[in-house]
Amino acid sequence: MAQHFLLSAAARTLSLKSIYQGGEEKAYGTFCKVRWADNDGKPVCPRCGCVEAYSITTRRKFKCAGCHHQYSVTSGTIFASRKMSFTDLLAAICIFVNSAKGISALQLSRDLDCQHKTAFVLSHKLREAMSAEVHAQTVGESVEIDGAYFGGHIRPANVKEDRVDRRLAKHQTGKRRVVIALRQRGGRTLTLVGRSEAEGVEVAKRMADPNSTFYADEAAHWDALHGTFTTHRINHSEAYSDLAGTNTNQVESFFSRLRRMVAGQHHHVSPQHLHQYADHAAWLEDHRRMDNGALAHRVAGLAMAHPVSRVWKGYWQR
Repeated sequence: MAQHFLLSAAARTLSLKSIYQGGEEKAYGTFCKVRWADNDGKPVCPRCGCVEAYSITTRRKFKCAGCHHQYSVTSGTIFASRKMSFTDLLAAICIFVNSAKGISALQLSRDLDCQHKTAFVLSHKLREAMSAEVHAQTVGESVEIDGAYFGGHIRPANVKEDRVDRRLAKHQTGKRRVVIALRQRGGRTLTLVGRSEAEGVEVAKRMADPNSTFYADEAAHWDALHGTFTTHRINHSEAYSDLAGTNTNQVESFFSRLRRMVAGQHHHVSPQHLHQYADHAAWLEDHRRMDNGALAHRVAGLAMAHPVSRVWKGYWQR
């Protein structure tokens, strides 16, 4: 039997030991090379684009020779105004990509020896940068679509006589959401959070190529897909896959990862942040065949290319 990729040595090309052994200067150099890859790691002014700069070594900053603007390697990125060392930032990215089912902010705070809120905001900044990779993208060819509900659990009362019918609308918490996923076979996974799985029909029309072939389960609301796309259905009460290859196994695989992330790592996810956890799980699922060094480099590149977060910058001060 062939060895699973994650068990092979090829999947391990980066470790925390190598990051901390390299020290702060090497980690700083890594961020410079990631941000200014086209200039071999040498600074480029984010304001005027000038490649001539004076180095202010005492503060790890640069002064543009053209417009005299002072900037650092994280200026204008999602890491702007950072207080963590570059070694810890690189280690955080390594831990983040090594966690195949995600990692809780509490565990990350213990690993990095920082406050929980520091790890919480840093995690969400990384998720925001990762989700930007598929911003405005569409899926096509063979696409599987499905939805899964998260949150809104109502704990039953201790005494049987005090328990209510949790199926009734008047007893709902209003926090239950559905993650709608479109997964292209051999391609990307796009997600969207809504209140009803039926919203997925409009999502498909907006995020998929009109010539796509869709695969869905027996739920009645997917009947509307037949009017726009070539659609194949599989009845899960009878089979999970048929001889013609009709199945939704790949999108179910994504939901399996997301459920384990939410239930096993985070235990509770707020409805307002569910979309970021879904994007995180989709990113991990789409890049599961890459080694962890390549994954860390990819996340670092996305973070350094992403502008300052308008959601998470100063989150705890608001």
